Amino acid sequence: MEFKDYVRVIRAHWVGVVILVVLGVLAAVGYNLQASKVYEASASGFFNSGPSVGDAASQSGNAIVDDQYAKSRATSYVSIARSLDIATAVQKALGVTTSASALAGEISAVNPENTVLINITARSSTPDGALKLANAWTTALSEKVLALEGTDPGRHGLRMTPTYSADVPTTPVLPRTKVNLVLGLLGGMLLGFVYALIRKQFDRRLRSAEEVEKAFGIPVIGLVPQSSSMRQGDSDALALAVTGSRSSSSASTAEAFRKLRTNLAFMDVDHPPRIIVVTSPKQSDGKSTVAANLAAAIAIGGQPVTLIDGDLRRPTVAHSLSMVDGAGLTDVLVGRVTAAEVMQDHPDVPGLRVLASGAIPPNPSELLGSQAMRTLITELAKDAMVIIDAPPLLPVTDAAVLTRSADGAIVVITHGGTLDTELSVSLNHISTVHGRTLGVVFNRMRRSASGGYYGDYYRDEYQSESGKRKLKSGRTGRAKRQSAASPTG
Repeated sequence: MEFKDYVRVIRAHWVGVVILVVLGVLAAVGYNLQASKVYEASASGFFNSGPSVGDAASQSGNAIVDDQYAKSRATSYVSIARSLDIATAVQKALGVTTSASALAGEISAVNPENTVLINITARSSTPDGALKLANAWTTALSEKVLALEGTDPGRHGLRMTPTYSADVPTTPVLPRTKVNLVLGLLGGMLLGFVYALIRKQFDRRLRSAEEVEKAFGIPVIGLVPQSSSMRQGDSDALALAVTGSRSSSSASTAEAFRKLRTNLAFMDVDHPPRIIVVTSPKQSDGKSTVAANLAAAIAIGGQPVTLIDGDLRRPTVAHSLSMVDGAGLTDVLVGRVTAAEVMQDHPDVPGLRVLASGAIPPNPSELLGSQAMRTLITELAKDAMVIIDAPPLLPVTDAAVLTRSADGAIVVITHGGTLDTELSVSLNHISTVHGRTLGVVFNRMRRSASGGYYGDYYRDEYQSESGKRKLKSGRTGRAKRQSAASPTG
């Protein structure tokens, strides 16, 4: 996978990723609030070697030797500093009930390299406790050194001089709030990334044109973005996106259908498709809306179009376009009426004619696959392009039957809603009857996935030109009024 593929995976599952990141930060915050505060204080011991009495000259002459001896011996007392003997002495000196081993666990002793110092660092739950523990430990260690090295004033021995700490710690060293927050953030991001990859492996929903073209070898010929103008209730008429004003929110949707119209025109320049079946894997993929808008876009482009409601199980075209839902396709197929008698012109789109479904028959598949149906659409295709809104492919075979009489089928799928297995089975239904799939249309694409630049660009250009026209009109009006008000000579 390339970097852009990882980005696409994270964007596809960004909600879960954000939740895990937030949980990671909240876990760090909770830990910081619940963790016990630990304060730290330090004290030191200075080692020196040499006789405690004697003339200054002799002491100065042996200073270097004494210093080297003190350094070598100081390193040996690092392990003794953390012994239970020292801990027991400190326990008695402070009068605490904490065990000697527990006290030793709160102490660290370090001999800085090439020095005669031992630094004692003590930790406690209170600032005062840390200070007292560090100083008491230093005192106990100095007494231990004196006991081990001897107390004879004239002896050439080692002594440790305590350097007590007087600074009470003001801020705790634990918990490390900033570090914990960063770790929580990084941990949440890592979990979110792993979650997105796992979801990618098990999530079979189709989300990109590249994914469809690579997996199925079928071109994606249209990307229809999400739009409020494409939503339709059961009792609402469909507002065609291609007939809306460019300043409305349907501008990018209208541009998507114009691009789909162009892709169809250039699909086969010598023999462009004249009879197109629009179908989908499931009922809720928006095939009827895509079929109506595509037919309107082609008609607006100057080519006559006949839109046929071929869904003889759940017809919606006539109702959604506010057309008369009476006699229609089924009546023509059984010979009750002719197509010209029941064909309706769309009031807002010149060149667009609609053939409703008519009465719902008991045998839709037989009617749609009949010779009468083939003859009808062939005759209609002589004068206009024919768009057939067909039933979904998974529940019934009607759409697959229709593709045998058509130049090809457009399969509408829902972005992030259609499974790869659903599209695979749908395409197999078409290929089984030797039908042709012209391409796939992604419906309800999110702006981040489909790219909203072109629709926004054309809308902004339209608004800019509209503003210029209004400004020019205003200037012209003022000039006329000034001219009428000026005296004539």
